[in-house]
Amino acid sequence: MQFPDDDNGKMLAAMAEAGIDLTKELDVDFFLVFDDQRDAETALEELTNSDLQGELELNLNDELGKWEIIVCLNMVPDYDTLVEQEVMLNDFAAEFGGMTDGWGVMQHQDGDDEFMEDDDHDHEHVHGAHCNH
Repeated sequence: MQFPDDDNGKMLAAMAEAGIDLTKELDVDFFLVFDDQRDAETALEELTNSDLQGELELNLNDELGKWEIIVCLNMVPDYDTLVEQEVMLNDFAAEFGGMTDGWGVMQHQDGDDEFMEDDDHDHEHVHGAHCNH
């Protein structure tokens, strides 16, 4: 499999190398970050009331000092679909003063939850084009 030479492509290549079947549906976590708790809560409420098919979680990311919504979507991790989803979520987050902060997947091995990490960063997910870290 060939992937574009960008963060998303490198992440998918690393996932393929790790033996993850990229043709099957996976739970993909997209991260939305907000400086303000109220903005994050309003965005969360809006997502909850939308027709988005996924799990949502809001927490304070101590490392970033920002409020983070994790949007977990079950999807085939196709490059174009991931980029499209990230752009859509970034546009959505921007309406509430937030932005996307990449995505990641859990690897289930021997009952262990291990996060697929992008080696260039301290965080447990790949950073997209809109990331300002």
